[in-house]
Amino acid sequence: MKLASMKSSSRDGELLVVSRDLKRAVSAKTIAPNLRTAVETWSQCKTDLELISKRLNSSQMEASFELNMSSLMSALPRAFQFADGSAFLEHVRLVRRARGAELPEKLLTVPLMYQGVGDRFLDPTEDIPFQDPTFGLDFESEICVITSDIARGSDAKKCEESILLFVLMNDISLRGLIPEELSHGFGFFQSKPPSALSPIAVTPDELDGHWRDGKVHLPLLTDYNGDFFGNPDAGSMHFRFGDLLAHAARTRDLQAGVVLGSGTVSNEDRSRGSSCLAEKRMIEQIESGKPVTPFMKSGDTVEIKMLLPNGENIFGTIRQKVR
Repeated sequence: MKLASMKSSSRDGELLVVSRDLKRAVSAKTIAPNLRTAVETWSQCKTDLELISKRLNSSQMEASFELNMSSLMSALPRAFQFADGSAFLEHVRLVRRARGAELPEKLLTVPLMYQGVGDRFLDPTEDIPFQDPTFGLDFESEICVITSDIARGSDAKKCEESILLFVLMNDISLRGLIPEELSHGFGFFQSKPPSALSPIAVTPDELDGHWRDGKVHLPLLTDYNGDFFGNPDAGSMHFRFGDLLAHAARTRDLQAGVVLGSGTVSNEDRSRGSSCLAEKRMIEQIESGKPVTPFMKSGDTVEIKMLLPNGENIFGTIRQKVR
């Protein structure tokens, strides 16, 4: 099942069920007004939404209409909580190596995580604000999960069973602000402005068997200014999504609708490219002693998507321009 949020007078948009080929959609507002409500009442509305999806994909839904991607918000326009992990250890190793720092002692056993901006996600085609060149504007291509309620202290297996939906994310970072913020010992805030989610959220079955072992085993594709930038395998996570969720739920209940990110998708294989400018700069620093790739500026564009082997665009495309 594929779901989306169409722009409306509500900050949460209007819930749509979308066809597998992303060409048609039907309003599901009579079942749930928006995706946030659907997630919070999943056990009550899932069957009805699945019935609409089945009829839509078999061309039996008379109320369907052609889908206009520009009319969509992020699949979940806002969430009570967004937490972002760093499950791809190659990215962590590159960060530390580039600045000559030691790796965290518990790197292999304790996930890194921070709490980001969830009260509003940018639309998947919305311009990224450009404020100051010294801020070091960067994109980060990630995959995220949206969950049902998770009780405090739940183990990884239980957490994994609570995953309802998957989305992609452009996790926007201001690299120039990060060092000073971290130097105060109190974490990210100004350096992590609102990010963007993919236009489509999908249930696990839409990943066609590539969701297994708590990971999504597909390449995450990023084009930058119209050129290939990276296609690392999202299945190379060190931590499973269940591990990340269990870490987040160690001391608190997680309410239905929490968005949790994988962190920047990264592989050791250099031919797969990267998922953010900072990582490319790190590699340049390590290999030649100096980063040469600049951070984003006005006019730059980034596109993020994930395809099945048959070419099907699973989540639609995050397509943003800096202005």
